[in-house]
Amino acid sequence: MAHAIIAPTKSNLMKVKERLIIAEEGYDLLEQKREILVMELMRKVDQVKHLESELSKQVKTAYPALTRMLIVVGREKARELSQNIRYEAAIKERRVREAGMTLPSLEVKLPKAELKYSAASSFAECDETALEFFELLNQLTELAAIRTAAWHLAREVRKTQRRVNALEKMVIPSAKEAKRFIESALEEKERDSFFASKLLKKKKKEKV
Repeated sequence: MAHAIIAPTKSNLMKVKERLIIAEEGYDLLEQKREILVMELMRKVDQVKHLESELSKQVKTAYPALTRMLIVVGREKARELSQNIRYEAAIKERRVREAGMTLPSLEVKLPKAELKYSAASSFAECDETALEFFELLNQLTELAAIRTAAWHLAREVRKTQRRVNALEKMVIPSAKEAKRFIESALEEKERDSFFASKLLKKKKKEKV
């Protein structure tokens, strides 16, 4: 209860009013922030859905290309061609601006698609398969970066929602209750003081 922890004084009333104003302003700002974050998160979710759809299409072309290559070239020849093939990719964390916030994401630098074997020993099916899987890898890394950003946005949405709920359900109601209690107590003191003053004046008149 407010009256158990706050003395009903004018100075405390001013403090409670200030706290209530700050809490209500903070609530409005956080609610705006939450809406912006949710909108940005929904945009990221749409991007993820689009990339997942494109990825699904790419899988449907990449793996059949691999199957054709294995049929034409043979598993042993494919294994022989791939023995000394090495590609290096660099993956690191980077910071991105989303909804006015700096959030972690991924930066992936993929190698360029190039033949790592002799053209004389190559097959068109090998080249096609390599290009298909390079495109698949590009899409996977792009999807990973956007999913990472989306995950951090979702965490910020949850964090902001908790703060909004705390202000709405606890801080603001508590400040309002304290304000009502102090105002009521001060009004009662004023009434008591008024009646005491009238009674004192009446007694003075009676003595005269």
